[in-house]
Amino acid sequence: MSIKPPFTDLEIEKAPSGFYEGYSLPIALISKTVMTALVLWALIWPGNANSVLSAVNSTLLNGFNSFYIISVGLFAVFLFILAILPSTGSKKLGPADATPEFNNFSWFSMMFGAGLGVGLMVFATAEPLGLWGSNPVVLSGAVEANSEAAVQSAYRYTFLHYGFHAWAIYVMTGLSLAYYAYTRDMPLTIRSALTPLLGKAANGFIGHLVDVLGVVATILGVSVTIGFGVSQFVNGVYAVSGMEWLMNGDAEAPQPGVVGLIAALVVIMGLSILSAVSGVGRGIKYLSNLNLVLSLILLLTFVFFGSFFFAMSKFGSGLVDYILHFLQLSFGAYGPQTADAFAAAIPPAAQSLPAEDLSAVYSSATSPWGSFSGFAEGLPASAAALDAEAIYAAGEQGRQFGWQAGWTTFYWAWWIAFSPFVGLFLARISRGRTVREFIFGCVIAPAIVCFLWMTILGGTAIDLELNGDAAGALIGASNTAKLFATLEQMISGGFLAGITIMCVVLILTFLVTSADSGILVMNTIMSGGEQETGIKHRIIWGLILTAVIGALIIAGNSGAAANPFGALQNAMIIGALPFTIVMVLMLISLIKALYRDNLREKAD
Repeated sequence: MSIKPPFTDLEIEKAPSGFYEGYSLPIALISKTVMTALVLWALIWPGNANSVLSAVNSTLLNGFNSFYIISVGLFAVFLFILAILPSTGSKKLGPADATPEFNNFSWFSMMFGAGLGVGLMVFATAEPLGLWGSNPVVLSGAVEANSEAAVQSAYRYTFLHYGFHAWAIYVMTGLSLAYYAYTRDMPLTIRSALTPLLGKAANGFIGHLVDVLGVVATILGVSVTIGFGVSQFVNGVYAVSGMEWLMNGDAEAPQPGVVGLIAALVVIMGLSILSAVSGVGRGIKYLSNLNLVLSLILLLTFVFFGSFFFAMSKFGSGLVDYILHFLQLSFGAYGPQTADAFAAAIPPAAQSLPAEDLSAVYSSATSPWGSFSGFAEGLPASAAALDAEAIYAAGEQGRQFGWQAGWTTFYWAWWIAFSPFVGLFLARISRGRTVREFIFGCVIAPAIVCFLWMTILGGTAIDLELNGDAAGALIGASNTAKLFATLEQMISGGFLAGITIMCVVLILTFLVTSADSGILVMNTIMSGGEQETGIKHRIIWGLILTAVIGALIIAGNSGAAANPFGALQNAMIIGALPFTIVMVLMLISLIKALYRDNLREKAD
């Protein structure tokens, strides 16, 4: 039986001349219009933008939390099956005689720097410390927060957020793009990954829409990454220089102020634009290699001066715990708990509380950010004689949902929004690799490095708090200041100053690498998959990215609940949802393409 050849006649109409020569006008103009509107909204009505984004985000999480969780679980399981199967794992991304463009060291350096570089610097200590105090096992009451018994579950969820699942998101997009680009000679752009489902429709408006969603998700995902990184960069510069104008003026708990964040953003994005102009073969490659070397120096500092043996004991137990709970973590999604469901679950005596008091008890019992002792102390007078433990237990589903939506789903949305950028970048640097090599090289290897990084740096911070040396200083520091606070507890004098300066340089190079890679990827999508794009357009999109980050930082500082990154995070989670749908369609498309290609090979 003859099998119809795959659809490969993808035609992305491009402007033949003028300013947009070589670019798709619909993709470029729609993307710019959406981003310009977002910037103007955030600058002209910052308070309104902040509140609306927050409200929309809350509504979407209530309805789509399970969709995010289960989708990412499917990506991870699917990729492991693909790598293990001989018929799919041995397929080469390119012709049979294709060889990799980059050696293994440069390949790993670039994927590592682009994928999680900034996140690892910001959350190396903040993630384990935060999860040590709040995770689903703690919320269930099985262990006490910030105790020795809570360390293992803290690392279970640290490994979840920065491990196989996180990298599977990137590789799901990257493998889809690389497969069609190198085995079917199609453009390296988002819509190519959906051609098995869309067919000729990919040449029209639907194809443009898919690419626009990729551009928007990339901008928002990169924006959150750079936002956190800029904050940590300001903390580092302040630790080195003591320049008060960078901070918010709070003497007891100084945090980066808006002026400091915007100033640092301008400097970093200026360098990023210069690097993007130089192209992937030069700027990004050399910066990525420098990032890896400096990261190793920082890691060795913690090995020799931190709590290495304590950390490594947690590495082994945490990894085993993560693997044993892999499927539950992949598909264990929670839904919101309504006030009526909570009222039906509490003891009958509590159901007769006044409506106002019952509402307050519901809010407190379902809050994932408190503790039982805080809940019991805050009970209204009318509930003082009731069974506090039973009432608190009735709100566990609400707490678990709130925690998952605020922590795991935030990460999944972040990595999904980041995946057009990282996935396309991984595809660009992986021609000539096999599917198995691509999956294991881009999922297993970097995840193990993330595990080591998080246990060595984060384990040191936890040990300093457990033995009383830090006396709460690390837990109390802001997320972007925790790394520097941990270094201050470990070392001192000139060595501390030198390592702090090196960290500032490392954060800077990670930020530049992420931003210039993102600029190149956005231009690749808008040019229909061209890897060499016009310099003027790289500059323009660098400026747009700067404006988006700056405007959302300003909006986040508006209103009663000011949070520099609140508007950024909310916009990113909202923008990630439609691209999550695109990624699910990518998975279905890839299954169809691999199956049909296998039939064609057998027929030939």
